[in-house]
Parts: sequence; structure tokens; C-alpha cells
Amino acid sequence: MPRPDNVPAYTMRQLAAFVAVAETGTISGAAERMHLSQSALSAAVTDLEKALKAQLCVRRRARGVQLTPTGEAVLSRARALLQQAGELQTDASGAGGVVAGPIAVGCYPALGPTILPSMLYAFTTEYPRASVEFREDTQNRLRTELEGGELDVAIVYDLDLPPDWQTVPLMTREPMVVLGAEHPLAGVDGPVRLADLAEHPMVLLDAPPSTNHAMDVCRQAGFAPRVAYRTANFETARAFVGRGLGWTLLLQRPRVDVTYEGLPVVVKPIAEPKPASVAVVVAWHQEATLSRVARAFIRFVTA
Repeated sequence: MPRPDNVPAYTMRQLAAFVAVAETGTISGAAERMHLSQSALSAAVTDLEKALKAQLCVRRRARGVQLTPTGEAVLSRARALLQQAGELQTDASGAGGVVAGPIAVGCYPALGPTILPSMLYAFTTEYPRASVEFREDTQNRLRTELEGGELDVAIVYDLDLPPDWQTVPLMTREPMVVLGAEHPLAGVDGPVRLADLAEHPMVLLDAPPSTNHAMDVCRQAGFAPRVAYRTANFETARAFVGRGLGWTLLLQRPRVDVTYEGLPVVVKPIAEPKPASVAVVVAWHQEATLSRVARAFIRFVTA
């Protein structure tokens, strides 16, 4: 008997089996996660491939499972369908107004220690049945994880963002110069001219998009900085500055202007040409189907 046109030939269990294989990388790992035998798990994935009339993965003895390009494309949509199916079940059970379940939040590393702790604490206090999976990474990797469905949302600077991301602003940050306490410009009253640092060594926060942003700010001030050290770690940059190894340009400022070694740093605003402020945003892929938890998170942090 032929199926009605609007009824798919695959099942939610088959989709869940495929997602488990994609995320664990092996049939055995997926079977353990799904509490199925390996033969039953493998059969579910095979049946899904037959229903979709496409090969989703290549199974290699002793080398795990490799997704095909079609499998990569199906993975994000399979995750979205499973999410919607779970919410449908929750709604039907009478718990439709409850914000519960997981959310995967990505964050640019420099923002992690300065704004995320209070944000996540307040959100999980308001919604105790929500569970947050948190990852720090560069913006390029966050993009890959958002597009692959591994992340629901990301907290990033509004710098060089992909056109297919939707964003909501959270706050703005002003670029600031950070100097060691013994730096010649540390005792200057008021803002400093960035050009006055042209001949001084710089410690560059080398984590895109901060890398290009810092270089652009210097370029607008009329010079190319003398980069003596590069680091992808926000606190390492401050520590080097505290030791007098150079100055740096940062957007985030901890409450205490002291490095991990207990050395003071001096934070100065920038005089003319004053660089533009930079927004911190919560972002998600425009084609993503946001879960109830993700929608609640966006509403909460933007409020």
C-alpha cells in the first residue's frame, strides 16, 4: 500500500541512530548510547539510507564511520527533526510551558571569563530544568559547530560575522590599551594616542577576529604595530603586559587590573582617532530550528 505523500518513509528511531553514529563515530559507540545491539543499530542506519535513497556514511572495519557529503547535510536536519519531535511530545504531555532540556552555547574565549559566568548562573537559576553545555573556541570553529548543529547559539563579537548568522546585541565594548605599570605612558593622565605606541613592542591577542581588529585599529591610527609576542589567550596577553614585555589592545576588562602573577596593569582609553565600539552579540544560524531552551536563552540574555 503506498504511503500518503506527506508521510516520510523513515522513523525517528532511525534518525536517532544515524545521529548517534555521526556523533560517536562508531557503530559500537552509537549502539551503547542507544542501548541497542550493534546489529540493530546498523540495521536502523541501513533502513534510513534506503528510505532516503542515499548513502549517509561509509563503514570501515576497525576505522569507524565516515559521513558522506549527503550524510553531513542530513545530520543537521536530522538533529532539528529530533528536537522538534521531542518538543511535540513535551507539549502533548502538558508540560509545554516548561523550559527544560539541553542547550549548547559557544563562546569566544576572551568573553568566557568576563561575561559568561554570571550569564549562565542567572539563566540556570531562572530555568533549573535547562542544562547548558558550554564550549570556548575561535570564531571560525564556532561557525563550523553552529552550521553543523553542534551548537545552538554563540556569544561572539560583532566582527567579521558570516552573512547567514542572525544576531541580537547584548552589550558594547570599547577598545582599550593595556600597559605595564612601568610603561612610560602608564602615568599619562587621560586617554593615550595609539600612534605614541608605534615604536613600543606589542603583545597581540592572536585569536580571530581579535587579530584583524587590533591590526585594523592600529592601521587607522597610522602605523603597523611591532608585534613582539602573540598569544591566543586573553589572560596570557595581560600577563605579558604586566611583566613589561609589551602593550596590548583588548576589548574586555576584568574587574581587577592585576595579572595572575599579582602584577598591576594600567588600562587606558584611546584618544583620537577613537576606534569604534564593538558589539557583543548572541548569534545563531539563520536556518537553525531553535529549541524552546535556545529561544528562552536568547530572550533571557538580551533582556
